[in-house]
Amino acid sequence: MTRVCAFAACFTFVVSLGSAAPAPSAAPQVVKKNTGFNAPEELLGVSVRMRDGVMLAADVFLPSSAGRFPTVLIRTPYNRKAPTNQSYHHFVSHGYALVIEDLRGRYASQGHFGSIIQEGPDGNDTINWIAEQPWSNGRVAMAGSSFLGITQWWAAVQDNPHLLAIAPMNSGDDEYIDRFYSTGGNIKLGHRLLWLAENMTPPSSTVAPPSAYLDHLPLRTSDVAAAGVVVPLWRQALDHPSYDAYWKAQSIREQTRQITAAVLSMGGWFDNYAESDLDAFARLAAAHKQVETWMGPWGHNSGLKFPTVDFGHGAQLPIRSKQVDWFDRWLKKPAGMEARESSNALLHLFVMGPDVWREEREWPLARTHYTPLYLESEGTANSLEGDGVLRWQPIKESASDTFIYDPKDPVPTIGGSICCEPKIFPPGPLDQRPAERRQDVLVYTTTPLTEDIEVTGPVRTVLYIATSVNDTDFTAKLVDVTPDGRALIVTDGIQRLRYRLSLEKPVMVKRNTAYQISIDTGVTSYVFATGHRIRVEVSSSNFPRYDRSMNTASDNADQTRFVRAKQIVYHEKGYPSAIILPIIPKEGRFRPPSGIGRKTVATSGAPASPFR
Repeated sequence: MTRVCAFAACFTFVVSLGSAAPAPSAAPQVVKKNTGFNAPEELLGVSVRMRDGVMLAADVFLPSSAGRFPTVLIRTPYNRKAPTNQSYHHFVSHGYALVIEDLRGRYASQGHFGSIIQEGPDGNDTINWIAEQPWSNGRVAMAGSSFLGITQWWAAVQDNPHLLAIAPMNSGDDEYIDRFYSTGGNIKLGHRLLWLAENMTPPSSTVAPPSAYLDHLPLRTSDVAAAGVVVPLWRQALDHPSYDAYWKAQSIREQTRQITAAVLSMGGWFDNYAESDLDAFARLAAAHKQVETWMGPWGHNSGLKFPTVDFGHGAQLPIRSKQVDWFDRWLKKPAGMEARESSNALLHLFVMGPDVWREEREWPLARTHYTPLYLESEGTANSLEGDGVLRWQPIKESASDTFIYDPKDPVPTIGGSICCEPKIFPPGPLDQRPAERRQDVLVYTTTPLTEDIEVTGPVRTVLYIATSVNDTDFTAKLVDVTPDGRALIVTDGIQRLRYRLSLEKPVMVKRNTAYQISIDTGVTSYVFATGHRIRVEVSSSNFPRYDRSMNTASDNADQTRFVRAKQIVYHEKGYPSAIILPIIPKEGRFRPPSGIGRKTVATSGAPASPFR
């Protein structure tokens, strides 16, 4: 993948991950600075009063010309003074006032940094404050990536009449599955603990290395191992492992109909938030809102170059310029004109393989053929040296596969849609062969493809399994095997068995009893090229991306005892284990290439989602 350029110079969306300085007891004083003749004006250290009297610190940057301006607001927990915020000054050069504000309880802002819900009222109060300023024309937009994107969603659902457009990137739309848990109910361990270490460690302490907290047990006290202090956000999340009222109150998903601001969103296929970014598009489109979404071949840092694949110059996107164009469209029209524009949902998908952008109008795509690829073996699909294969037809007779899952020795995370520090957790289409050498990884592969196959949409893996314990995990990976033997991960997922029926209510399984489970295996737009092979890996861990099941019926967050589990995967008549691929046919109905199956079994409609 090539570096993404915003305007003349390139930039990345790496957040400044440092611990916050203590909030001051008094509001900072304003420093008014003019950098020279015909230069932008700066108002540094402005205090913005919230409805409860808390003062938030902000810096204001004004265009060189006199007058009232539309404003772009950036709300960040990562220090408004961070060098990475410099790229937002591009808006000032295009006639916008720029306000960069520290969130409540972060750096120079007063108050307590807590629930994400607070970002709604605080964002709303800040927007109202902007509208009252002598340099403002009352029209506001918001921009920013990751947490800075989340603050935009929460401001947007307040339906403030001054907020006309937002541009969130890599932000998602649900607190439970975006920042704490997977769609299968597993804790996003590495993501969360790294964030706690780098953001919640007191300024007087040294940030702990990952080796100090990733293996820590029990999970409940991992916050202390990571940050050196008890972190209420972590403890509260562990107190609510199910998708209950606590999490529903923190979700944007059921509130999207309240959004009237025009939304320009961006996401990456190899980012933690990809699935939710597309969910937000689908919900806004269904509600006939004004939304345009770009999904590129990126990780959380859109400028990161993957070591295995270069997606070409087509992957470049002038992000800041596109945001300026979007804001111009909605903030620089005569008053009231924006309301008369008809709603228009537009989705730009980067199709990996041919490496092209394509415009669509819905997600998932209406022309998708959900097509099973069935697992088969003679009973020893274990490892890359095993006998696992994938077929385009149901299997009548096939021996089951077994492996031992030991939480003391979990399968290591190798790439994928992971967040957020690439030096610690590198994302992307990385080679899975080191994991495929393990006996606790089942490997199933097609013969070489005789034509290209496009997979665009949500991927799901249906397994028939049994286990020797009352609760455990199963994982699935979709992999592209290149002619030279590299096994590049495309997308993957994990399912905790107690949440196989619903994320809202855990139900344990009976030991050594067959169950059907469905693993959300992520989203993608990827062409498996002629001569390549499609592969599925099945196992029971992906650590430290996700917490490892300790294989007990108790609360996993409190366990310190490792229990081994014997896992069985069935694939025979009556137990048709398969990965369900969202195939986009070139024309008409999808037919499997010759030489890899006699017929296809297609299903209609998208796989069910626990959040739909």
